[in-house]
Amino acid sequence: MNLKRLLLYSSVLVFMYCSDQNAGSEDIYSPIPYSLKIPELFQQKLIDPLIPSNNPLTEEGVALGKKLFFDRKLSGNNTQACASCHKPQNSFTDNTRFSNGIDGVFGSRNSMPLMNLAWNFTDKFAWDGKELGLERQALEPVKNPIEMHSNWANVAEKLQQDPEYPTLFLRAFGTTTIDSSLVTKAIAQFERILISGNAKFDQYLLGNATLSLEELNGFTIFMDEEKGDCFHCHGSDNNPLWTDNGFHNNGLDSTFDDLGLGAVTGDPNDNGTFRSPSLRNLNFTAPYMHDGRFATLEEVINHYSEGLQFSSTIDPLMKKVSQGGVQLTPQEKLDLKAFLLTLTDPEFINNPDFRN
Repeated sequence: MNLKRLLLYSSVLVFMYCSDQNAGSEDIYSPIPYSLKIPELFQQKLIDPLIPSNNPLTEEGVALGKKLFFDRKLSGNNTQACASCHKPQNSFTDNTRFSNGIDGVFGSRNSMPLMNLAWNFTDKFAWDGKELGLERQALEPVKNPIEMHSNWANVAEKLQQDPEYPTLFLRAFGTTTIDSSLVTKAIAQFERILISGNAKFDQYLLGNATLSLEELNGFTIFMDEEKGDCFHCHGSDNNPLWTDNGFHNNGLDSTFDDLGLGAVTGDPNDNGTFRSPSLRNLNFTAPYMHDGRFATLEEVINHYSEGLQFSSTIDPLMKKVSQGGVQLTPQEKLDLKAFLLTLTDPEFINNPDFRN
């Protein structure tokens, strides 16, 4: 082998060694798989949660997602975080009818509570189902001009310049290069651990609690197709999510300023249909409905009892719309409310794993 060839060969070896060293510098740490705490009742009644194969839960990813969820750097002027409109004490919703963006502009919808999202097998999120997957859902509020009003290039740059984030991304995702895809993956990981499954009614079903006569009567009304008829859209003792995660026109209006799912699909048969929210933690999540029009549970119950409005797309499950609703007696209304409050899970809103 002549000298020129020997020098060339040696140079190639040095280059390959340095390349291997650099490539491995961001791949030293292996994230620890996160052990999801699934309530006993969920294990009995539900299939395994939906965790994307390209975004598995890890200790490092969840911790990073939590930090990002509460970080105001995600907004244009560093004044708002995801948690500003999704507050832990309100079951990760807001206690105002419409949330206020960083420029003082109000939207037209109530912020949705966040819980048990890993069991949303439709994989459609938001009131109108416009976001396909939690990762995609987290992209929109950051750039929305009436919400956090920023852009992802600026957010990524702010996080990149932070003294902590590059290392946290390295440990969670194997790279110090921060972009919107990894930010939303981390936030989605945190959101998937927000599990609420320890309400009084959960404990009743497990044989660990007793319901009052009023609460039992309320559950009967809830399940009775001629009375409350609530279970089709909002789950049952066999569906502890207390939602079907589907989209329904529940008779709020005869005409629509907000088309809901219809604006997303373009199908007029979907006009005025919105996601059925979970009935868990209702005493933390007021006001109610997609537009927060009802301030109290009594108003919600009155709507289904005697306030239904007919429209061409009203859900067939609103069988008594011609009578205005199911016509509950005053005592039946009290009983139904008593049952609904048994779906309250104080442990969820006080869980230190979910708070900043």
